[in-house]
Amino acid sequence: MSKSLDEPSCVNPLAFLISLMRAPLVTLALLGAAVCADAASLTVTVVDNAGKPLPDAVVMLEPTGSKLPVKPMAAVDVSQSKRRFVPQVTVVTVGTPVNFPNFDTVRHQVYSFSPIKTFELKLYAGVPNAPIVFDKPGTAVLGCNIHDQMAAWIVVVDTPFHASTAADGQVRLDNVPTGSYRLRAWHAGVPAGKEPAAETLNLAGTDTSAQIKLPASLL
Repeated sequence: MSKSLDEPSCVNPLAFLISLMRAPLVTLALLGAAVCADAASLTVTVVDNAGKPLPDAVVMLEPTGSKLPVKPMAAVDVSQSKRRFVPQVTVVTVGTPVNFPNFDTVRHQVYSFSPIKTFELKLYAGVPNAPIVFDKPGTAVLGCNIHDQMAAWIVVVDTPFHASTAADGQVRLDNVPTGSYRLRAWHAGVPAGKEPAAETLNLAGTDTSAQIKLPASLL
């Protein structure tokens, strides 16, 4: 039996999300389009080899098919206070500008030699004139040329589905369209070359849980 032209047809939810993010204007009619499968929620627990929760791990969920459009975030601050970077781990989307305000009474010289973003802010107090834009995915390690004990990480992601774990090692990603995804996690305590392979997940519109074990130590 043929469908009426007025009958809403099913659309792939992942493709639907991509079309919404690319559209310059979203009309009420478009928002009323039928999506057959519900969006999913994913709870991820990140633990170390002993099974203890890992805070400050970055969880990323990426489609195995079409890449989702990702918008830069509003400007983010990574400050210096009491001769420490605050926060120590920051996650941003590609294209996000980051400010480095100095709230200490001493000057700092913030730098990164990481391939995704190489920069150096000469000795300064207060707030530098312009933010640093992180325009490539990956991880940038930060340091201070004056205070060697200072270290921080900026994780630049290329997916809208990401989060940093809390003290219990957990994150929850909501409103994820059903489909096939790669799930992976990053932690500063994982030795180079020891990162586990991404896990493939098929989300089918129901709440799902996953656990990632990382060979990491606490920061």
